[in-house]
Amino acid sequence: MGNMNPQEWTRQALLDCAETIWDCNTLEKASSLIHSRPTPILLPNYVAGELSLPSSTSTSFINSYEPKTGALLCRIPCAQPDDVEDAIRHARDAFPSWSKTTRAERSAHLRRVSELLQEHRELFAVWESIDQGKTLERARIEVDRAISNFSYFSTYILHEQTAARVIDGVALTYEHRSPAGVFALISPWNMPLYLLTWKIAPCLAFGCTAVAKPSEVTSMSAYLLGILFRKAGLPAGVINIVLGDGPTTGASLVASSAIDGVSFTGGTQTGIAIRRATAHQIRKHLSLELGGKNPNLVFADSMDPAVRDRTIRIAASAAFENQGEICLCGSRIYVERAAYPEFVRAFTEYVAKTYVLRTTVGAVASEQHYNKIRSYLELAVEEKATFHLGSVPPQLGVNGAQGYWIAPTILSDVAPDSRLQKDEIFGPVVTISPFDDEEEAVRLANESEYGLAAVLLTTDGARMRRVGEQIEAGLVWVNCWLVRELGTPFGGMKNSGTGREGGEYSRDVFTVVRTLHLPAY
Repeated sequence: MGNMNPQEWTRQALLDCAETIWDCNTLEKASSLIHSRPTPILLPNYVAGELSLPSSTSTSFINSYEPKTGALLCRIPCAQPDDVEDAIRHARDAFPSWSKTTRAERSAHLRRVSELLQEHRELFAVWESIDQGKTLERARIEVDRAISNFSYFSTYILHEQTAARVIDGVALTYEHRSPAGVFALISPWNMPLYLLTWKIAPCLAFGCTAVAKPSEVTSMSAYLLGILFRKAGLPAGVINIVLGDGPTTGASLVASSAIDGVSFTGGTQTGIAIRRATAHQIRKHLSLELGGKNPNLVFADSMDPAVRDRTIRIAASAAFENQGEICLCGSRIYVERAAYPEFVRAFTEYVAKTYVLRTTVGAVASEQHYNKIRSYLELAVEEKATFHLGSVPPQLGVNGAQGYWIAPTILSDVAPDSRLQKDEIFGPVVTISPFDDEEEAVRLANESEYGLAAVLLTTDGARMRRVGEQIEAGLVWVNCWLVRELGTPFGGMKNSGTGREGGEYSRDVFTVVRTLHLPAY
């Protein structure tokens, strides 16, 4: 990080820059802009309906790099505690009015945001691909999901139900909900737009206001959202976006006494830190979606000729979509021994053909993450694991290595207690191990501190329920992966988090409930 004077940038200069970027809705236009600039793009905060830089002249700025090239892409302000409190104050000022708007009004605002996202789908996909490293095709999928987030909650709130009960001859009771207040919404770097909108949409839908903080590694889509919110005419202060790192900006946001709740998606250690920082603030609503080291159980019947191709395709997509940088990826593959040799061969062939680096597989998000994944692959060599595909990538900057490119890697002969089996590598790396029966399969699946998701591949209907109901995971996919209806509960067990979001579960996060008792006479 370095220092620069934010006073050199006027409000008009920030708006002019925003409009220039807003016009870059193809990879060619965006690349041309990036390469023509003498300095990296400066990303401001979005506070009280305006794009703005912190007022302090001593504000530190964070460098953010383009994963596919390793070149400096943009600089973001590291919002200090005073900057964070200023954003929270605007959210608090906006809350009384926003919380009293009708559902129809809030629905119209969210629908407008959804429509604008749809209209500028390619713009968001292009910059998400550049900023995060993912392929353009993958980025488009995630923009579509962000559009769905706003669309879904814009209609959900128009059809809410509540519960009423009668105590014969005594009283009528009913549940009444109201917005819980001002929220901190903190999202990670792997699916920046999708996961940030998964929080913003229900928060606003249920009448809360918020201060959001994206990852400092991938702040571009949050910046573009700020521009879009201005164009959509959202009332000032309803949603504010501050940029910065976790230890400074994120910690200040979470710990503030003016914050009524926290919705966080990210690493388990950060989730633990949030629990500790808010332990004395019992009133705060917490929803923590944390890490995963997810099992993929492949039974021999799923390798029958009629379904074999489907099995391989699902296992591969669950392993390598978005470079394995999805908390729901199935990175521990367990295969019934009778089908193990055939699966390893067919799986390796399919991945080598389908998941091709720089074509269908993007770069990982950062130099830090590249080095982390690389260290695990060095460990695989030390532990004499078998590499069926992939290898240890080069050190960055050595022999001309540029960008954060790691090829899909398939490992076997990995000990059950190896860190390769236990740690969340969060990259294009999977292990494959055999099992002998259902009991062992369930035991291996549950031998993890995490319990976020699992994949079960079998044609036996009874086994689907029998095994699926024993797996310690918040989400279990049978013969499919990453499909979900937005009203279903999303979240994990064990160290994969606490709380659920989606439909009525998001309502529980962002509202408070009271029970009214009316006398029957």
